[in-house]
Amino acid sequence: MGANNAAPVVIKRKKVVAGGGHHGGAWKVAYADFVTAMMAFFLLMWLLNATTEKQRKGLADHFSPSIPINRSSGGGDGALGGDSIFTEETLSQSGVGATSPEAFSEPNPDENGGSGESEQARFEEIEAILFGRGAEALLSETELRHIVTRISDEGLVVEIFSLEDAPIFTPGSDAPTPLLTSILDAVGILFDLATNEVASTGFSRAHAVVLEDDPAWPRSLARANLAKARLEERIDPERLSRVTGHADRRPVVSNPMALRNDRLELTLLRSDLRN
Repeated sequence: MGANNAAPVVIKRKKVVAGGGHHGGAWKVAYADFVTAMMAFFLLMWLLNATTEKQRKGLADHFSPSIPINRSSGGGDGALGGDSIFTEETLSQSGVGATSPEAFSEPNPDENGGSGESEQARFEEIEAILFGRGAEALLSETELRHIVTRISDEGLVVEIFSLEDAPIFTPGSDAPTPLLTSILDAVGILFDLATNEVASTGFSRAHAVVLEDDPAWPRSLARANLAKARLEERIDPERLSRVTGHADRRPVVSNPMALRNDRLELTLLRSDLRN
């Protein structure tokens, strides 16, 4: 055979695409950030569902403090940053706040303008200590659900009220339950941090029938006097300037016979309202 009859030579060229090689670890960092963000998100959702409104406000104040509860960085975990309210009776003052009425007294308005702002800050601080914002609470969560506070033109108002499953008075009387006794002791401790006068006001729920002698009036006054007597064990009796009973005249819920209307209001009065 001649050379021209030889089989042709076929050359195949393969196109090699460089892929699937090493791309670095940037994707791992991005994935880790994503997983961390998801964990933080679900933790936030859990906290919102598992905490009360007051607890959420306490958490918010912890990360963005607006009230200086404890300016020292000590390791105490109590409501007063590791100090007892009786610290000044045994130890020198720490220089970060007062724990006795004498050191916690209000500036003289004639000597220092803006004493109203100082008093407002004091009310806010006492309110914060009561609910344990940024520190351990003086009362348990079960006891705190019976308390609401507000700062009004009259002063710091601490309202203590009954719930359907947990009354603060023995039904149909002015006798306190152990729950109320514990709350009044804590309020007395906090009110002892100031020198302002105190007002005690009692309320009673309405009755289903109209009686010739409505027991709501004497009962509400007896409850106010009960709170006064309990506070006098913690603060100077001269500071108790007003005791009143309002019977069922100012219900806080639409149903005047609801147990929620059995309540007390203890007010730390502003200095310009002194008798």
